[in-house]
Formats: sequence, C-alpha cells, structure tokens
Amino acid sequence: MTDIRTHTLIIGCGIAGAAAALRLSDDPNHEIAIITRAPDAMDSNTAWSQGGIVTRGLDDSPDLLVKDILHAGAGLSSPKAARILADEGPALVQSVLVERCGVRFDTAEDGEWLFGLEAAHSTRRIVHVGDKTGTAIIQHMLETLSRRPNVTLLTNHTAVDLITFPHHSLEPLDVYEPMACHGAYVLDRAHREIIRVLAAHTILATGGLGQIYRNTTNPRGARGDGIAMAWRAGVRVTNAEYVQFHPTALSVRGAPNLLISEAVRGEGAQLLTPKGEPFMQKYDPEWRELAPRDVVARAIHMEMLENGYEHVLLDIASQRPASFIRARFPQLIETCEPYGIDPTSQPIPVVPAAHYFCGGVLVDEWGQTSFDGLYAVGEVSCTGLHGANRLASTSLLEGLVWGDRAARHIAERQRDPIHVNRVPEWRYMGSEHPDPALIEADMTTLKNVMWHYVGLIRTEDRLARAENDLRHLMHEVETFYRSTRLNDALIGMRNAIQVARIVIFSAQRNRISRGTHYRADAAAQPGAELLMRR
Repeated sequence: MTDIRTHTLIIGCGIAGAAAALRLSDDPNHEIAIITRAPDAMDSNTAWSQGGIVTRGLDDSPDLLVKDILHAGAGLSSPKAARILADEGPALVQSVLVERCGVRFDTAEDGEWLFGLEAAHSTRRIVHVGDKTGTAIIQHMLETLSRRPNVTLLTNHTAVDLITFPHHSLEPLDVYEPMACHGAYVLDRAHREIIRVLAAHTILATGGLGQIYRNTTNPRGARGDGIAMAWRAGVRVTNAEYVQFHPTALSVRGAPNLLISEAVRGEGAQLLTPKGEPFMQKYDPEWRELAPRDVVARAIHMEMLENGYEHVLLDIASQRPASFIRARFPQLIETCEPYGIDPTSQPIPVVPAAHYFCGGVLVDEWGQTSFDGLYAVGEVSCTGLHGANRLASTSLLEGLVWGDRAARHIAERQRDPIHVNRVPEWRYMGSEHPDPALIEADMTTLKNVMWHYVGLIRTEDRLARAENDLRHLMHEVETFYRSTRLNDALIGMRNAIQVARIVIFSAQRNRISRGTHYRADAAAQPGAELLMRR
C-alpha cells in the first residue's frame, strides 16, 4: 500500500476533469493525479453524451445564448454564469478541443462546421461528431493527456471520502483554522486497500446521480459519489430538487435505457402515441417537440399515465431520408439495431429517464467551494448555469469552461501538499466482505422508491413515503458499511442513498413547481406554475 502526494488530485476524468488536467499540465513542475473508479478511463458521463456541444452559430451572439440559457432555466439560472459560458466557451471549443486535442467536428462540403438545432435553442449552434460527440471529445482529450509526463491516471480507484481539516487532522489546534480539503481516502481496487492521496488542491469531477433512479441514461458510475462526499464533509449542496429527465430513452424489454439524442428531435423527429397520433401540440403548441426537456418529458409521462401506454414513439423515419439518418445518427442505428428496430423505416419506442442533475456542490465562478483547496466542476457542481432546467448541450461546454477556470485559479496559487504524518491512515472497522446480493437488492429498492415517489411528478405524500423508506434503508446500509471491508459497490450504495435523501429533502422544502421540479400538489397555490408552463 503506497500513499500518494501530488499538487492536484482530480476525481473523475470526463470533459471537466480532463480540461482541468490539460491546463494544469502546462506547468511541467505541477504534478496531477487523476483517479476514476472505472476500469477504463473512457467510461464517463462525457462518453455517453451524443448530441453535441454548444458553440457560436452563424446567426448567433453571446447575448442570444445567454437569453436561451436563462429562458430554459425557468428563472433560476445565474446571469453571471450564463455570461461566462457565452463569452468564454466558444473560444475554448476551438483552442482546446480542436487545436489542442484534434477533435474534428462534422463539416459541410465547404469545410464549415455543421450546426445542429436542439430543444429551446433559438438558432443552430451545436457542433457534433455524428451522434458520438462525447466519445470523440473525451477520447482525444485522454490521448492528449497521456503524452503529459506530469499527469498520472489511475483507473480502478474509488474515492471513499475527502480528507478535510479540522476533521481528519492529527493536530487538535487545527480546529481553529478555516475548513480545508487536503485530498481523499481512495480505494485501490486491485490491491483492495484504502490509501491516502494528499493534494494541495482537489477537484471533484465525478459526474451526476442518474443511477439513483430505475430509468436513467447515465453510466453505472453516476451514483452521486462526489456530491455525497462533499455533503458528508459539510460542503454546501444546492438546487438538489432539480433532476432533469431526458424525454427519450429506448424502451425495449430487457434493454438498458439507452439515450435517444435530443438532436433527433432537432432534425425533425415527431413524438407519437402508440396509435400513431401526434400529441405535443396539446402541451406546447409553439415549440412542440422542441420545447424544453422538462415540458417534453412530462408530456410523455402524462400520455403514458392517462392512457396506460408502456411507451410512446419517436418517428424520424417519416421526416428524413434513410441516407440522412444513417449519416447523421450512426449511434442511433447502432443503439437500436440489436433490438430489431430500424430507425430509418419505423418509429422508436421511448420513455423518459433520469438524465442530468442541475444542482450540485455550490461553487463560484472559478469552481471554488466553501472549503479551501476544494473545487468542483462539471455535473457534480452547481455553478448556477442550469437553474431549474438545463439548456440542451450546454453541459459539455460548462465542464470545459469551469474545468479550465478551476485550473487557472489553482495555477495562480501554487503550493505543496501537506505531509502524510498530519493525516491518519484509514481505519478498517470490519473484516467481512460485503454480500453482493444484499447490495443489489438495496439498490433496486432505492431506484424504485426514487422513480415512483421522487420522479417527474411529486407530491407531499410521495416524498414523505420516500423519506420514510430511505431513512430505514440508510440505517441498514450504514450498519453494513461499518461492519464490512469496503468495496466499490458498497461505497456507491452508501453514496447513492445519501444523495437520494438530499434530493428528497430539497424537493420537500420546495413547494413551487419550476422547471424539472414539478409538485402536483402545489399547482393550486398562488404563484405556482401549471404543468407545462414556467
């Protein structure tokens, strides 16, 4: 077992973590350690992002992008954060992704970028690599990082808890010092040992929490690890009630809820009932299929509830030629083909699924949290950009912008990590190995409780039932956690329950329907929004 000392520890290696590492690696004397729980560094939320990344379109401006972000955010987006993204983002797409990492976005015959249109955007401004944009971006970023000698990437390493002072300090007088983060306790899964990774600066880039729901478009690691660790340390988490549900995930029995990109509707796909009838005009006559995601997701949910449908249909085949669909959406073809569906000739069965967490660890314009030395970037953070409902394809750009900003802030505050003698070794409280059947059963219970009671439509009674059920489950898991030798699944289970309870707590406190948070029992209150209107 070997402890690690480094200048910056980055937990997670999607676009936000990779952007921070790239900027920091410009200083050859600055050592960076990136850890990911996944066996393959490519396995991140970024790699699962299909549609594209926002930049500046031909008939576009920073002011127009800010306007669209604030509109989609349902009055809760930070104008300051929106302005930072609109002003700095497009230049970083060019300088970091294109020039530095060699990402090649789709172009027309004249060599100009092809700009896509997605929900709630007032102009075409999304660039893409087919419908595998996230995969292309993170692949090129990781390849670039692999050539940096001062960057160490450790796969199969799961962060257990942040090392924070005064909580973990061996010096009792540190209780009078400001709260600070000095790295993390990390499970080295290959050696089944927990090591200390001590860092002068720690960046949380762990992604979202979709796996707390039964239906989700997120990868298995998106279970809220960074949010839970920050919460336990006492770092502020905000806007946790705002969980965005993607309207269209593949709905085939036995198949995972694979994402059907927003861009498919952007290119003209129409939502239909199983009887082949369009329905979005009932819920948003102006935007229809291109209404904000919360509107479309609840519309589908209501159609399914009121009519007993198992799913609805997404039809691109009748709107676009087969050759266009194959060229524009190769991932869509690959996603559907194993399940006997041909999007070029038939509609796709879809359901809503948990997709993006609009809240998170509260940070400032530089990605700083309230703890000295601790930053959060990407989906784990709350910059205020997304408000109550994220504008499509802004999340990759947010990760790029705030990953770069956090690194710039760190670069101006160079310092060495503390000595290992100031931090206690991890204390093992049990020797038994966790029972995987118990963990799997508890995760299934958690996912079902969250889906039915804390999903697209919430009420006081549903939230109270969820809190009661998960309070009991949390007690059982904590007992389990403290009596066994830790593994990745148990760490994730504990984090998932903790984060689920944070979401429930926030949803109970907020009785006003806004964006992705819809309280059916608050609709009659003065000032409360209707189902499909903000």
